[in-house]
Amino acid sequence: MSKVLSSLRYSAEHEWIDASSPAKVGITQIAADALGDVVYVDLPEVGDSVSAGETCGEVESTKSVSDLFSPVTGTVVAINDEAVENPAILNEDPYGAGWLFTVEVAEEGPLLSAADYASANGGDVQ
Repeated sequence: MSKVLSSLRYSAEHEWIDASSPAKVGITQIAADALGDVVYVDLPEVGDSVSAGETCGEVESTKSVSDLFSPVTGTVVAINDEAVENPAILNEDPYGAGWLFTVEVAEEGPLLSAADYASANGGDVQ
């Protein structure tokens, strides 16, 4: 069963966000497992504004292309170049080295607790 970290909050679209400032954003292990082997990541650029619930990029796997949704509204302050250069890291370490971008949060979208996200998606809270 895919793990869901208790220290993070989650969007219904399978993105996670941490409590740091600026906040890191990534996709969940549940999403990475469902996608299969990730081969390409398209991220917002530094300085871009993102809006909660709106698309801000794409994640492409050997199975499909999925939109990336921002869990918050704010300004992108960094992207993970390693994830762009080596997209497989999203499968290997989605909650660590596989983070996608950081954002200076102006407003949060609707976010789920780890327990609520796991309950809705079949994950194992750790």
